Amino acid sequence: MTVANQKGGVGKTTSAVNLAAAMAEAGLRVLVLDMDPQGNASTALSIDHRSGTPGIYDVLIDGMPLADVVQECPQLPGLLCAPATIDLAGAEIELVPLVARENRLRRALTAYLDAQTGAEEIDLVLIDCPPSLGLLTVNAFVAAREVLIPIQCEYYALEGLSQLLKNVELIQLHLNADLQVSTILLTMFDARTRLAADVAGQVREHFGPRVLRAAIPRSVRISEAPSHGETVITYDPASTGALSYLEAAAEMREQEVRA
Repeated sequence: MTVANQKGGVGKTTSAVNLAAAMAEAGLRVLVLDMDPQGNASTALSIDHRSGTPGIYDVLIDGMPLADVVQECPQLPGLLCAPATIDLAGAEIELVPLVARENRLRRALTAYLDAQTGAEEIDLVLIDCPPSLGLLTVNAFVAAREVLIPIQCEYYALEGLSQLLKNVELIQLHLNADLQVSTILLTMFDARTRLAADVAGQVREHFGPRVLRAAIPRSVRISEAPSHGETVITYDPASTGALSYLEAAAEMREQEVRA
């Protein structure tokens, strides 16, 4: 599942790492692929991503096996991460002349998943994208079966979304027929404002049952957790933010069972 929205600051990385942690808490074996050169997902999971650390860049550009870059999150057994280093910032340009540039992540991921057996098998892969629609995001779309779009409950929330959906359609047509927008997650929801309720209403009207019932509130604890190298799930499990992500993850598992 790719977590994507070309708008910055909508809670992509926050949602990717917290949903991954919530799924791991429920006993699933989860792999997070950090495709954002900022490396924020790696930071939140306490994964080393200093320059020179083997990461997604080496997988995409040099063909390094994914197994050689995956690290386990120290707080949560069963939660794995392939980190993004600052080198990934140049990958958009370096990918341009490469053969089958859109398929490089899919090939590496398929080889990795095929090699996992028994207790090592991965139940869920979450791909955290940069806030753009460049080649890194295209690689993420081609490698995934589903797209999760976090939408902030604020003005301009739906702006730019049509471009994202158009890109998904192009990927479906030319590169990955299995891709579908399966899940919409409302983030930064402030129940005290009418604006948040209006935006949530618009999104539910537009996307129907694909919108999760659980909405993620604005929360200081969610913002604080990464500075401690943690997700809010382990940082403050009783906070409203952690409970919302646990609820959203449970809902996603239910959807999967129904599907």
